[in-house]
Amino acid sequence: MAAADGPLAGLRILEFTGIGPAPFACMLLADLGAEVLRIERPGPAVPPAQARAMVQHRGRPALVLDLKQPAGRARALALAARADALVEGFRPGVMERLGLGPEPCLQANPRLVYGRMTGWGQDGPLAHTAGHDINYIAVTGALHAIGPAAGKPVVPLNLIGDFGGGALYLALGLVSALLEAQRGGRGQVVDAAIVDGTVSLLALVHGRLAQGVWQDRREANALDGCAPWYDTYETADARHVAVGAIEPTFWRLLCEGIGRPELAAWDRGDRSRWPALRAALRQAFLQHDRDTWAARFEDSDACVAPVLSLTEAAQHRQLRARKSLVEAGGVLQPAPAPRFSRTPGALQSPPQAPTDSGTVRAERWLAAPAVP
Repeated sequence: MAAADGPLAGLRILEFTGIGPAPFACMLLADLGAEVLRIERPGPAVPPAQARAMVQHRGRPALVLDLKQPAGRARALALAARADALVEGFRPGVMERLGLGPEPCLQANPRLVYGRMTGWGQDGPLAHTAGHDINYIAVTGALHAIGPAAGKPVVPLNLIGDFGGGALYLALGLVSALLEAQRGGRGQVVDAAIVDGTVSLLALVHGRLAQGVWQDRREANALDGCAPWYDTYETADARHVAVGAIEPTFWRLLCEGIGRPELAAWDRGDRSRWPALRAALRQAFLQHDRDTWAARFEDSDACVAPVLSLTEAAQHRQLRARKSLVEAGGVLQPAPAPRFSRTPGALQSPPQAPTDSGTVRAERWLAAPAVP
């Protein structure tokens, strides 16, 4: 694996391993060059093959510490005193009970950026209750907006809450606070909540709702599957293509590509004609299999793409050309993103089992003076 480089090279981040968005955020930071040390709790050994497949743990070694014991807590606090940032994803109050909350850590290291990742946030009536991605996106309105009008809301994996509204906002918050700490010499707490981030992701929708051009129900808007030119269609082989021909020029190319050029002259602003347009598109796409359509529209601006499985996606020509997916340690996984012209990120190391693989890194940190 590559030596640590990237735009975040030189930053030290202490991660208290949890589940969901916090490890993913730390993976991103490690991919971009940050030196991350994972603190793991004692537990059963993870088989090496299983550990290698835990892609979110790549790029950083693990140090096992029993935080319920004074010696473990003392070592963790000493590491925090030498870190630029700390990340934890426990329920509010857990780190305080361990004696590793923001107050003692910032006292030991005034420049520390203390990142906290939760679903509900550090305060509010639900702050101390359990939840998962589906619960967080449910109360924000995001889940309500996804799915067919006549059916139930569709679960969008855990991409919107955990990783979109959670991990990405945590990573942005950490980098922002680190930049501010470099200028002002003082750290602070970053309170990243999945509900906050998910609501933020809905900014465009809230704006259109306020303008009166978004209906607060499923499959009633141009970008939620209501418009026939922004939807998926089944093909002759029971697979699907995705159509996103929003602009008139793209719509004309789509109509020509499916052999129905006369549809381009229809008034798309007349919603009463949408069912007929959808039926025409549905009938057309059923005439050929998915890959035939993909080949026909391969270099077209009609905005038609094959709906690929995860394994198929690895062979798509654009992803292959960009090397968006790479193989490391025998595991196919995403390449570091985004990309930088001068200080590119890299896969620093494969995922490692929660053993004392981080001992060398920890000892090197502890050999350095604490941050003044």
